[in-house]
Amino acid sequence: MKTKIFVALALSFYVLAVNLSAQKPNEKPNAEIQKMIREISAKRIEADIRKLASFGTRNTLSEQDNPTRGIGAARDWIFGEFQKISADCGNCLTVEKQTFLQPKAPRIPEPTNLTNVIATLKGTTNPERVYVVSGHYDSMCSSPTDGKCDAPGANDDASGTAAVIELARVMSKRKFDATIIFMTVAGEEQGLLGARYFAEQAVQTKMNIEGMFTNDIVGGVTTQKNSPNRNRVRVFTEGVPSSETEAEGNTRRSVGGENDSQARQLARYIKEQSDKYLKNFSVWMIYRRDRYLRGGDHIPFLEKGFAAVRLTEADEDYTHQHQNVRTENGVFFGDTPEFVDFEYTANVTRVNMIALASLALAPAKPKNAGIVTARLTNDTDLKWDANTDADLAGYEVVWRDTTSAVWTNSVFVGNVTTYTAKAMSKDNFFFGVRAVDKDGNKSPVVYPRPMR
Repeated sequence: MKTKIFVALALSFYVLAVNLSAQKPNEKPNAEIQKMIREISAKRIEADIRKLASFGTRNTLSEQDNPTRGIGAARDWIFGEFQKISADCGNCLTVEKQTFLQPKAPRIPEPTNLTNVIATLKGTTNPERVYVVSGHYDSMCSSPTDGKCDAPGANDDASGTAAVIELARVMSKRKFDATIIFMTVAGEEQGLLGARYFAEQAVQTKMNIEGMFTNDIVGGVTTQKNSPNRNRVRVFTEGVPSSETEAEGNTRRSVGGENDSQARQLARYIKEQSDKYLKNFSVWMIYRRDRYLRGGDHIPFLEKGFAAVRLTEADEDYTHQHQNVRTENGVFFGDTPEFVDFEYTANVTRVNMIALASLALAPAKPKNAGIVTARLTNDTDLKWDANTDADLAGYEVVWRDTTSAVWTNSVFVGNVTTYTAKAMSKDNFFFGVRAVDKDGNKSPVVYPRPMR
């Protein structure tokens, strides 16, 4: 009798596996993403970093009308580069200067015009879904309010700005379902001012930003070449959301969701996709919003409720950040191009591109995902709303132990809106659900909330 039961169970599991396998979409690496990986050029990134450093200073308080020195010259050069890229792709980009008057502030001694330079690649089938990638093009020496001193800012943050320009150059030659915004911002060193203005405007216009990446200090400073962390980039990501309401906090505490914010899911997605395509360079997830005593342009987006992360080199050298250019006791201080590893920056650019392309090609995240708590059971009942994507293949349910940093298990469940994980208690695992299209592109995971 036991043998018959075992055979019957084995046959049932086999039939289930065959059915799921038959429905499962293609999971091969995307050939176009592989091609873009090869197109990203360290030489172009080097040329852009050297050009940005050549403006002498890009301090937000520096000259705005000098054609060769100051933040105005850098602003106009970036704008011109985006225009050239757009011309090369048949005017596929909307290129604009987002200028606003910043009132007097702790690091702004008098009202000052700040300008974000933006290039938008509109999505084809789901243009209202938006992803933003940024770097800040302003720089500083030892004092953030000194607009006269030399502040070449090669690593901080010409490296991030060059990465964004290179992403626009390579990705603009393709079409994506969702919209991608390539953005370089000013006023970061004065208090994240350019990013904050953009995030505020995004809220006012009800822009649906599904993910935001900021690239800040991604030059792979050459003095750290022998570090054991050399071949990876840090992705900083917050757990408890900055925008969390009291009710959301109560729910999070009740289910143990401290490690499953939208930002954490975005970081996991970046790592997952990067690992799929890159063999000699990887993502190092750091479960912090940012470094000690520091902050980046992702923070205003987090505060407005958007999923956002920061990418930064694995090891920093503070003699080459926020320093007046000088030699002191035989030690050179200053953020100059010779301390940037351009191939490292190209690899960080590839990490950005892989994740952005995967996100913008994938279907939207499932909405209203929930764990059903209507019955006491050792099963886990999940449900979610149906997606409207035309090329949707179905959904994938993922899970992990509560102590695991990343999703470790998954099953493709088909084009359904409910799933029961048998003999797997919701008390013992974390679950999630994601949408998958017919080409195998996957959305980020959505962490379900408890519902009846």
